[in-house]
Amino acid sequence: MEFSGLPKATQLDAEKMSPREPLPAVQEVLKKVFRVVEHQHGLWRSTLRDCLPLLSSLSNLAEQLQAVQNVQLEETPLRAFPDLKDRLRRKLLAAGDAILDQLGEKLANLLQVRDTVSNHVERVFELYEQRADELGLDTVLQPSALSPSLADMLAWLQDIDRHYRNVYLERKWLLSQVQWRNLPSIPTLQQTWEQKSENDQDLVEDILLNVSFFLET
Repeated sequence: MEFSGLPKATQLDAEKMSPREPLPAVQEVLKKVFRVVEHQHGLWRSTLRDCLPLLSSLSNLAEQLQAVQNVQLEETPLRAFPDLKDRLRRKLLAAGDAILDQLGEKLANLLQVRDTVSNHVERVFELYEQRADELGLDTVLQPSALSPSLADMLAWLQDIDRHYRNVYLERKWLLSQVQWRNLPSIPTLQQTWEQKSENDQDLVEDILLNVSFFLET
């Protein structure tokens, strides 16, 4: 998967790097990838926010379905419409399924972010492995006034990659738990989603803060 922040995979190869200057070349690639992460994280956060009104609507529909199931129409003036209850239920279920389809689209957007970041991280490590011997362990471990160490930045990218993979699976599992036969569980979905969103954002944002000065140099 290509991303405009890093035009072509072929630009992330050893041919672009001067054999006499492996460190600046690897650092330049790292900058590009962290900028990709920065952009993709913005998409990730906005997608999660877009899910909240959909989850709220889903919760409201679940509550309406419960009310329809519990109401005794034969004890009201609506008893003259014996099929009304089934019609209301079908209408609410159709609306709920439409919302689930929209949430499925949002989940696909999260998957695209996950895959985009993962692909770029994989390419960085391929390049690093090509130049590891030239760089030497001391260079890899040594930070500078302008840059964290290569070891730290590579480890952070691994953490980000793992983070997106884990969070995506958590969100996918949450949405898979929506069952119309278990209506009371649906209104709790939004609260669980919001709680996870608060916990999910810290890691990537903290890492981007750690490399913010490096990206400006």
